[in-house]
Amino acid sequence: MSKTYSISELAAEFDVTTRSIRFYEDQELLRPARRGQTRIYSSKDRVRLKLTLRGKRLGLSLAEIRELFELWDETRSGSEKQLKLMLAKISERRAALEQQMKDITMVQLELESAEIRCRQALEELSEKQADDERVKASG
Repeated sequence: MSKTYSISELAAEFDVTTRSIRFYEDQELLRPARRGQTRIYSSKDRVRLKLTLRGKRLGLSLAEIRELFELWDETRSGSEKQLKLMLAKISERRAALEQQMKDITMVQLELESAEIRCRQALEELSEKQADDERVKASG
């Protein structure tokens, strides 16, 4: 008999809430068996939870993760279609990250420029105030 898991065991193992696991079940990413009100998760569910969390870290949507699972389920051993889809998702994610890095670099340059202008304005203001105080003191 293969190992089974309770919702609280999976939540503890993967450091997620039981609510998250139930949500993934609602999204049809996990399909636990039921014994009355008790959910019984299989080793397959455990692997799917692990892959779901990994997919989220990679920036995949739950719909994209579900699509990959569905392709896997079609053949029981994966497929060329699934692998090509995953490669396309990786490529898309990499392109998005590269654009984000460019955007971050631009924002950093803009912040640096704004900081320089603010420091210069403060310095000019400080010099003007010192000049004004000298004029008051001599007048």
